[in-house]
Amino acid sequence: MSLEELVERFAQHVAAQTEAIRRGDAKTGNKHAKQYTAALLELRARGNAGRDALAVLLKHPQTDVRSMAAAFLLRYRTTEARAVLEATAKEGGVAAIGAIMTLRRWDDGTWALDPE
Repeated sequence: MSLEELVERFAQHVAAQTEAIRRGDAKTGNKHAKQYTAALLELRARGNAGRDALAVLLKHPQTDVRSMAAAFLLRYRTTEARAVLEATAKEGGVAAIGAIMTLRRWDDGTWALDPE
C-alpha cells in the first residue's frame, strides 16, 4: 500500500470512529480505531517518510482527523502539531477531549504515542 493510501485509510477510519462515537456505537468505533492504528503502524514502519506523509493531515478539513494526526506527530512536528491540538481543544466536541489529554501528557512528559 502506498503512503498516500495509508494516510487516506487513517483519515477515513478516524472520521468513521468519530461518527460511531457520536451515535453511541462503541463496538463500531473500536473497529475503526483498530483500522486507523494499523495504518499508523504501517506509516511508522516507513520512518520519517511515513511521518511526513501523515503530516498532510495537519491541514485536513475535519477537526477529528487533524487532531488525531497531530497527536501522533507531536514529537516529530512539535510546533505544528501543538498548534492543531491547542485549536482543537478550544473548539469543544469529541476531538477536544483527546486534544486536551494529549497536551497534558505532552506537558507532563508522559506522552508516548511515537516513541522512536
